This record gives sequence, structure tokens and C-alpha cells, in this order.
Amino acid sequence: MKTRFGLAMAAALMLGGQAAIAQTLPDYMAPISGKTNAAPGDVATRDVLALNTAMFELYGDAAKVFQKNILDKHPLILGLFSGAGGRLILYRPGQPPLDAPQVPIVYQLLKSVGHSTMALAEVVGPYVDNPDNKSWRGAMLAFRSRMQSALDSIDATPMQADWRDNNRTILKNNIAFMDECLASGVIPFAKLEAFGKRQAPFLAKNVAWAAQTQVAHWMGVLADWKTQLGPDWAKTYAASNTIYVARQNNVIFSVLAQFFGPDAINSRLLLIETVSFTTTPSDMLESLTRIIADRSVGALFFGNYHLMDYELMGGDARAAIIAETGKRGMTPFLPPLVPFGSRQWPTLVTPGAGPATIVDLK
Repeated sequence: MKTRFGLAMAAALMLGGQAAIAQTLPDYMAPISGKTNAAPGDVATRDVLALNTAMFELYGDAAKVFQKNILDKHPLILGLFSGAGGRLILYRPGQPPLDAPQVPIVYQLLKSVGHSTMALAEVVGPYVDNPDNKSWRGAMLAFRSRMQSALDSIDATPMQADWRDNNRTILKNNIAFMDECLASGVIPFAKLEAFGKRQAPFLAKNVAWAAQTQVAHWMGVLADWKTQLGPDWAKTYAASNTIYVARQNNVIFSVLAQFFGPDAINSRLLLIETVSFTTTPSDMLESLTRIIADRSVGALFFGNYHLMDYELMGGDARAAIIAETGKRGMTPFLPPLVPFGSRQWPTLVTPGAGPATIVDLK
């Protein structure tokens, strides 16, 4: 009895002491003090959701090991977009990364002149048929100065004669259009439309020549690398990045596909969509590591190596969409089912009517 009484008294004194302390908090604690109540359900929800957060933390640590293991066993090629015609990097087990030579500078010259014409549309676009707004004049005058400098020096560029003639014509037409707009002070749509049609055939030539230059260069690089790697080519991975507008007929991926073949598409050759034109090699390696590592996880739990290449809930979501649209009297609109591990080209492949190249537009 004495023991129980003593424990009860001690507990009461302790609680009383805590209450006294709580009542005598200094004033500077007032803004942050006070009791907080958490519903049991809220605590439980946070505890369970914390598992998902922990998964990403653990994956980040494991990914470093996975990446090292992959690079120790497999050659790897990264094809990254750049304004210079791309960047190809070869990773080989036990050797430093090898950067491929850049695309010849003429590629950039052709693109720069072509882009200068497109930029004119950006300068004048917001002011078409708006004679009361002259705020475009400053930008156009500055751009005209740059255009004239380019025209004056075009003959000294490393470009073959017929290509220089074409680019000289583009620059002269640009300047003539700007001078006409500056002189009149207005930009009628009819004038802009006529300018676009006049430049189109010259721009098309630049596009074709730039593509030929880029493709010939990368085909040569990859042919050399494939020879260097020999039998190891069969276990080489490759990935290139793309944003939405460049995914169809992506140049670097398409060139890589010629050397990897159809059986490697979506298996060892991957097209990784991003939200910006450029990305870093480390980000690309991280993305590729995750794809390869997730495949092993899919095989471990579900017995299919390529399951995790797909939206995991996609199949069940598809069934749910069909059910929900049926409830609403709607007809479901979904793509065809394709098997895990499909080797289909990772861009639009269904043929149809309508132009598909600049040449078709003629």
C-alpha cells in the first residue's frame, strides 16, 4: 500500500510540477507555445505516407550503386541534344568517358541563318496589323544591324559556294523585309505572309543541308565506336533525350537505331523525353539507371523484365476507364494494348494521309 501510495504521490507531484512550468513560460515563448492536438487518423496517415517518401530516399542511395554496376559491365552511349548538332559520349568499363568530335561548324552556320528568319516572325508577330504600336522598331533596328554584319561576312565562312549563295539570299531578303517595315512603320499581315513564302524554298535547302551534315557526322562516329567495341556492342546501352516537338523523327535517336537495330529499341536503345532541349549527362545517366534498375524490380515481383517500362497502374486504369465511361454512356477512346517489351518505335508510327516532310509540302 505504501508503495502504491508513494508512486501515486510522485506522479501527482510530477504532473503538478509540469503544470507549474507550463504556467510560468517566459513571454518570449508565447508566439510558439501552446498545445497541439493530432487526430489518430492524421498521425496514421502520415506514418503510412512516410513509407513512400522513404522509398525515394532509399532508391537514391541504391541508384548510385546500380549506376556503378551498370557502367562496370556495359558500354553506354548518351546522345544529348545541343545547339551544335548534338553531343555523343561513350562510357566504357574501366575507361574515362569519351566525347565524340563536334558536328562540323557549317551545321551551326546553316541553322543560325535559318533561325534568323524565324526570329523575324517573333519580332513582328505581336504587332501585325497594329499601326498604332511602334514598340517593335527598337528590336528590329538592333537585329538589322546584326543581320547586316552577318551578310557582310558570309563569304568568309567555311561553307561551300552554293550554300553561301543560298544563305546570302536569305540574309538579303531578311534585310529587305526589315527595311520595308521600318520605312512604312507598319506590318500588314499580307506583307509578312509574302515574306514567309518568298523565304520558304531557301530555308528548306538550309534544313536539308544541315540534316545531311549532322547525319553524316554521327554515322561516322558510331561506325567507329561500333568497331572499337567489337563483341561488346551486343551489350551496349544507348539513350538520347528529346522534348515533345523533337521526338518525331528525332535525328540522334534515328541514327543510333541504324546501328542498334530494331530488336534493341526500347530494350537497350531508349528515347527519354524531357522538358527542356538540353540536359546534363549526369541527369541522363540517372534516368537510364532508374529504367534499368526498375526492370529488375518488375521481374522480381511480377516475373516480367519490362513491366516497369510501362505505367504500372495503366492496365487497371484502362479497365477502370472503360467501366466509368460505360456508366456515363460514353464510348472509351484508348490506344491499342501492346505487350510489355514492345520493340515499336517510341514515336508516332501509324501512317496516314497528309504531308509528312517539308518536301511533301511542295
